[in-house]
Amino acid sequence: MKKHHYIFMLVTCLLVVLTACQMQVQNTNSKQVTASSFNPVTIENCGISITYKQPPKRVVTLNQPATEIMLALGLEAHMVGTAYLDDRILPEYQKSYAQVPVIAKNYPSQEVLLGAEPDFVYASFPGAFGKNTTSGRKDLLNLGINSYLAEGAIEVCPRKRGLLENIYSEIQDIGKIFGVSDRATKLIASIQKDLENTHKQLGKINPPKRVFWYASESPPYTITVDSIPNLILKSAGGQNIFQEQGNGTYITVNWEDVINRNPEIIILSEASWSPAQQQRQLFESNPAYSKIAAVQNNKFVVIDYSYSTSGVRIAQGVKQLAQAFYPDKFK
Repeated sequence: MKKHHYIFMLVTCLLVVLTACQMQVQNTNSKQVTASSFNPVTIENCGISITYKQPPKRVVTLNQPATEIMLALGLEAHMVGTAYLDDRILPEYQKSYAQVPVIAKNYPSQEVLLGAEPDFVYASFPGAFGKNTTSGRKDLLNLGINSYLAEGAIEVCPRKRGLLENIYSEIQDIGKIFGVSDRATKLIASIQKDLENTHKQLGKINPPKRVFWYASESPPYTITVDSIPNLILKSAGGQNIFQEQGNGTYITVNWEDVINRNPEIIILSEASWSPAQQQRQLFESNPAYSKIAAVQNNKFVVIDYSYSTSGVRIAQGVKQLAQAFYPDKFK
């Protein structure tokens, strides 16, 4: 009798374990968009046209903005690797991010990348694909690996639309590629609403704060007027003291012009490769910079580098700067 009871208990336990495993597999599979519910879509991106007959299943993201767009769209189950974290993943995505293997601190070698066996590689900056972006992506395509390169903050793609519209277009493209266009639409609407709310709180700004956006190096780098950071700065009620055009996001200037243009505020970008505290010490330790109004009045604004990139943080970046520039409007 005891023997039969023992066998019955053992069988019952096995059934419970098998049921739990089956439920776990079902839950995992439910997070991925299946081919049966997917409508094939052709995406033209930076001169390369790719038709997707099913959503990618093994994705590697090579930049933080790309990673956060994937996570914001709830696509972490499709990811088998990520790389190049600029600063900190947004708190709301940290749990999902922890599920994705980090395959390299910076850009992975070809061996490491291919070792992840990706079917889709997604990057925010052209350097992710090597010196020649187009040939790098075509090499992947020859290996059966599709790719996507953000058009919102780069120089290698002919610009078809405004900077902000490029970000929305990127989110829409990723939504289509993975069959989650409804999620992409909701994400874009959320960003637009947040931007609208900040603009309402700011009201009309006249004159705007005169700002120097320091992007490290000596002679210093600063942002061009045709860049994502400048769009954020302008939307937050600031004016770049340098109105120079450029072929990319950043341009080299000289310290004499910085001093003569006398900014009211200096923005420092916090990044893993360039801590803001070190940048600040540069201004505070050099007597020549003591003439600058921002230095005299201790008007430094620190913002994580990732808030100035082409991704889901655009509205939060605008709000952070607006609050720092005009705190009375956000009490």
